[in-house]
Amino acid sequence: MSTQNQYFPEPGTLEQLGSYHLLRPLRRGGYATIYLGEHQYLHTLGAVKVLNTWFATGRDTQRFLAEATLQARLRHPHIVRVLDFGVEERIPFLVMEYAPHGTLQDRFPQQSQVALDVVLPYVLQLGAALQYMHDNGVLHCDVKPQNVLLGPQEEVWLCDFGIATSVLKHYQEATDGSNGTALYAAPEQIRGRPEPASDQYALGIMLYTWLCGHFPFSGSTTQVCHQHLYILPEPIRVLMPEVPKAIERVVMRALAKEPARRFPDITAFMKALQQAAHPRPTLSRGPLKWVRSLLNAKHTS
Repeated sequence: MSTQNQYFPEPGTLEQLGSYHLLRPLRRGGYATIYLGEHQYLHTLGAVKVLNTWFATGRDTQRFLAEATLQARLRHPHIVRVLDFGVEERIPFLVMEYAPHGTLQDRFPQQSQVALDVVLPYVLQLGAALQYMHDNGVLHCDVKPQNVLLGPQEEVWLCDFGIATSVLKHYQEATDGSNGTALYAAPEQIRGRPEPASDQYALGIMLYTWLCGHFPFSGSTTQVCHQHLYILPEPIRVLMPEVPKAIERVVMRALAKEPARRFPDITAFMKALQQAAHPRPTLSRGPLKWVRSLLNAKHTS
């Protein structure tokens, strides 16, 4: 992560927010910065997300407050927990659990080829979090490795609900102008009509990228969005013949252009992935014929 950001305050500008002493920056973005904070009384660590009010618009402020409210009501072992929220000297801030092992992006650098058995435990945990969100009427709309934290036991914590949306509300901004998001955006999300299957598509892009070692689509944001809309990804086994056919079928189904052609929900996607990764052994016809002959012999004796 680059240490240069024109919107990041000079060292010493922010030292304390609420009960948290700000130790160092962890992550920086255009509208918010995340610091490592220490509670002044309990001496526990937290991730303090601070709105960059010197740059943020009124819409950004509304979005930040909505993110805090939404994230606070989502209680799941694989969703990062909100510890506190406040406004100090007109600066809104959100305190979350601190993830000492970074993100999945840190664990598996961009476009690294990773075996399915390595990433499968993370994917299953992420899938459980997404299904919980969908069951509660919420879409994440920004599923990508940068937004998946690794907790103290390296458990998955889904984070960054800045553009998460209720399925009952009109979605205003599909890709948020971010190429990082566009790389994972489903066709219907690009068109401004996301649905639960959009998060499934993003998870499919993550799997495709890990298995193949690169994104299915590349280019400018506009070019990537065009490819999501109209171009089929190269079949995985064309690029990586060693990937089992069953795995390819599951991932490619999650990447179908039409949401109705994907899995009915995230749970079905995860079950299919598990079955493809660890198929149940089947008895060969030889042993079955031996059993039948043994039974026939008993009946005739």
